[in-house]
Amino acid sequence: MRIRVHHATSYDYQFPAEGVVQALRMKPSDHEGQRVVHWRLDVDVDGLLRERRDAFGNWLHIFSADQPVTSLTLRVTGEVEVRDTAGVVRGAIERFPPGVFLRVTDLTTPDATLRDWAAETEPGETLARLHALMGRLHDDMSFDTAATNVATPAPEAFAHRRGVCQDYAHIFIAAARTLGIPARYVSGHLARPETDAQDAAHAWAEAWAEDLGWVAFDAANGVCANESYLRVATGLDYLDAAPMRGARRGGGAERLSVAVHARDAGFQRQD
Repeated sequence: MRIRVHHATSYDYQFPAEGVVQALRMKPSDHEGQRVVHWRLDVDVDGLLRERRDAFGNWLHIFSADQPVTSLTLRVTGEVEVRDTAGVVRGAIERFPPGVFLRVTDLTTPDATLRDWAAETEPGETLARLHALMGRLHDDMSFDTAATNVATPAPEAFAHRRGVCQDYAHIFIAAARTLGIPARYVSGHLARPETDAQDAAHAWAEAWAEDLGWVAFDAANGVCANESYLRVATGLDYLDAAPMRGARRGGGAERLSVAVHARDAGFQRQD
């Protein structure tokens, strides 16, 4: 499948904001399951845009505005060829050994309830346990865009059994780590056949399975990643792989709008 992406994020400030800086992890990398055909990032105000790899091997763009701004729009357009590898990720840049991804973070530190729930996973071969964990989480949680926000830690979302893809990923990661299985967060895009317009980018998790390496699990949809998944960035949690994080001085109140379109470039929907 060739996935075509259009991703626009706009900021409007009440007053001119100074020192605007944005860290962008919005450009995917090649690996055995995907190949970037073309990719472009545009910003509608003057400034400096620098590109480098971050500690996890993700593409990182740092944008700094040259002058105070009252509005800012960042646009990404591109196409990536993706093939189904049954969720197995090979050939990606790996800066750290799997054991690093046993580390807990503020967003993935489990409480007693989450630890007990994870411990109920049937013992056995690692891959089977991960599939069981994904299935249980998919069944036990409800997708609810109003239940959480980007700062909600895994135990809080799990306590309510409600959340979005970010919460499913954090809970899966926290649970896998309590079982001694390295796991990490993935941000990217999901090309859905029913619609190409989405409220935000997608998120899922990868976990380490012996003899296979990293395997991608999307508990929000109850499947391993396939040719509909475009992998962009990874990290210990959302904060390491967020599409954008920024800072500014002043500006007053901020209004944020996001428009994401991800679809099969060869699919023609009949309306």
